[in-house]
Amino acid sequence: MLKSKTFVKKTRSGGVLKIVREHYLRDDIWCGSEVCKECKDEAPVLQEHACIESNLCSFPHYLIPDTNVVLHQIDILEDPLIRNVIILQIVLQEVRHRSAPVYKRIKDAIHEKEKHFYTFTNEHHRETFIEREQGETANDRNDRAIRVAAKWYTDHLAKKTNGGSLKVVLLTDDRANKEKAEQYGLVVYRCEEYIKSLIGNPELMDRLALQPDDQNEITGSKLLFPEHLPLSRIQSGIKNGMFLQGTFHANRDNYLEGKVFINREGEEINEVLLQGLQNLNRAVHQDVVAIELFPKERWVAPSSVVLQDDSPNDEDAEEDETENKLKGVPSDSSVLKPTGRVVGIIKRNWRPFCGMLSQSMIKEATRHLFTPADRRIPRIRIETRQAANLVRQRIMVAIDGWPKNSRYPNGHFVKNLGSAGDKETETEVLLLEHDVPHQPFSQAVLSFLPKMPWSITEEDLKVRADLRHLCVCSVDPPGCTDIDDTLHCRELENGNLEVGVHIADVSHFIRPGNALDQEAASRGTTVYLCGKRIDMVPELLSSNLCSLRSNVERLAFSCIWEMNHNAEILKAHFTKSIINSKASLTYAEAQMRIDDSTMKDDITKSLRGLNRLAKILKGRRIAKGALTLSSPEVRFHIDSETHDPIDMQSKELKETNSMVEEFMLLANISVAQKIYDEFSECALLRKHPSPPPSNYDILIKAAKSRDLNIHTDSAKALADSLNNATVENFPYFNTLLRILATRCMMQAVYFCSGMDSDFHHYGLASPIYTHFTSPIRRYADIIVHRLLAVAINADSTYPDLMDKHKQSALCNNLNYRHKMAQYAQRASVAFHTQVVQTPKKPDFYDLWNNCCNFLIYGVFHLNPSAILQE
Repeated sequence: MLKSKTFVKKTRSGGVLKIVREHYLRDDIWCGSEVCKECKDEAPVLQEHACIESNLCSFPHYLIPDTNVVLHQIDILEDPLIRNVIILQIVLQEVRHRSAPVYKRIKDAIHEKEKHFYTFTNEHHRETFIEREQGETANDRNDRAIRVAAKWYTDHLAKKTNGGSLKVVLLTDDRANKEKAEQYGLVVYRCEEYIKSLIGNPELMDRLALQPDDQNEITGSKLLFPEHLPLSRIQSGIKNGMFLQGTFHANRDNYLEGKVFINREGEEINEVLLQGLQNLNRAVHQDVVAIELFPKERWVAPSSVVLQDDSPNDEDAEEDETENKLKGVPSDSSVLKPTGRVVGIIKRNWRPFCGMLSQSMIKEATRHLFTPADRRIPRIRIETRQAANLVRQRIMVAIDGWPKNSRYPNGHFVKNLGSAGDKETETEVLLLEHDVPHQPFSQAVLSFLPKMPWSITEEDLKVRADLRHLCVCSVDPPGCTDIDDTLHCRELENGNLEVGVHIADVSHFIRPGNALDQEAASRGTTVYLCGKRIDMVPELLSSNLCSLRSNVERLAFSCIWEMNHNAEILKAHFTKSIINSKASLTYAEAQMRIDDSTMKDDITKSLRGLNRLAKILKGRRIAKGALTLSSPEVRFHIDSETHDPIDMQSKELKETNSMVEEFMLLANISVAQKIYDEFSECALLRKHPSPPPSNYDILIKAAKSRDLNIHTDSAKALADSLNNATVENFPYFNTLLRILATRCMMQAVYFCSGMDSDFHHYGLASPIYTHFTSPIRRYADIIVHRLLAVAINADSTYPDLMDKHKQSALCNNLNYRHKMAQYAQRASVAFHTQVVQTPKKPDFYDLWNNCCNFLIYGVFHLNPSAILQE
């Protein structure tokens, strides 16, 4: 059966375009229930005996939630107790348009077999599709479609069970929708009403998101905040310049202060300071807000005070009390900043937050304050009946809303993560807080892995260069199982040298667009924590088939140069290949071979040749202005039984570390130039912007504490200054300056060549750069492999690869994932540093902890020059 939808839309040129879309209806769409034997011969999803103990529903039943229930009560729907749920197509479509995170969560629930969630395509079923009536809003039409589908299910199941007890229960929190459903003869309840009726599951009540009516009941009558302006006024105000739009960043060390970074290009003011609760006006970190700029006479300087919210648990602090905390605080009046106030929220960026419960001091109270682990997030008021069990536990809480008459936002309990201080619990917290995807790979993803046993085929041998005879080897940290790269160096008959970098051919196993590829693109990077690794791709690839282990044949992507003995490139060649690594060495083992003059084997000769060339390449890079910076790297000694860290020491870097680094850099630069030459509009590259002069203030100040000057006019000037910045009897001073210099740098980012004109990599002093050498742990490298394969006619292209806008969107996600992975890794090191029980060098530990705090939070416990003097 065919329907057609006709509508008109305005074109860019001002014309009107009539669009007709065909809409097919069917009468053979399956209901998904075990009780129905006629609809379709497939494995049923909804169980016949769908029983759950309830005071309201003593009969077996399926649940049909409306759109708002799915959007606001997703934590309830994810609970293992809630099963046999029908998600209507119209609901899924609305959720997809309104909240991408909730859409992903409900899709995950649908794919979980134990949940028995079934998607019913009501918009294509002949008996459940409805036309929009004249004068009916889209929202009202969708509500009516939900009621029609629920009615069809009710009648259909009654027919299949001969009037049996299996029923359908519609869940809606919309009063009008509920009344109309009751008139329609449906079994319908409010979500809270239904959850309260469940027998023996009181903890589910804690997970209920508060509705606006409920939030008003638990707040005071006094208005604490100004009313937010409606979106229509905000949009017109932004258009006429009355308001500015930007992203709110809360101050980690002062809860009464924050900044708004203005999003619009060409704006004279790019940062606005907010001070005081009323001016912050219920903005939460990362919200997109509209602000009103104060006149210049009301501009203030940022406060230098560290101020944490310590108001009582059981009552709202008075507004003037908190405002007084800012008064009398010294600030630098010479640095007045544009100042303003929040007039409205354009987009909330709330997520579930990890933290701890502050139990109310009132006996038998059910309302308590939750303190998030991230100090930029305000405390959240929640209702729970299990407060006594949640004290000293790490828990997750979601914000439901923030009424204008409430000092704190209202929220609800999501789940208990475990005991505070426990290593596994704290690791889970830092993964969640840094938004690191760490769930096990789904069956849909694993289904695209190669079937074992796997081996190289005759077809592979025909289309790849056979390099199994070459003496290639890998050099990695101890215990490395995901070996991305191997190298070789040999002398040619003409007296020149052949040098090869051979990288795991991950793109052979991960094909564009499938579930495995989508998951790798979403994760973006492997995350390395202390004692734990969160893989970007399943272990079968990362530690086995793609890992270039010794004495096994592996598929590779090779970058091979012909060089003279002065490390000058004469030719470059790229090819898909087959290799057989002759040795998997650690940095220490490779260094020992190079240093041992008695060793004359081919592997050692290759390593010596590579090391000699690497020194020349590094000297040439540094002469061009490449920076040699430092970041504190440590190795933890883990107890073999408890797996707890018992000691730590700084990592010792050897010549072989630098040797591998130089050839990885050279390969990345060579590949970057190749893919840009072939695809100037869609090459995925990596750049490092030069920092603004103000970024260097803390470095210059620290150097002056020892009467040293740091010049920052160029990367070369900075590199030379750092080389000369040494202090007698203080060998670590230069290292600490380089750590500070690292903190001054801008973030290196991925970008699409067709969307940017600045390619320069400041830190490496290279005009072009990309990532090619670590495809097991970086998705960017997989895309670069695909581009290079197309460039050398080793593989075919696909539309998304040549779409610069999609490439740019992908780069944004990769940049976010890499940044959060870095923060998670640093937080893991900081936590394990605190866990170490037997420090042998307290002074080193104190200094290390301060460096960790600086790198993670941007602040020292002491001032920089005092730290350096220690």
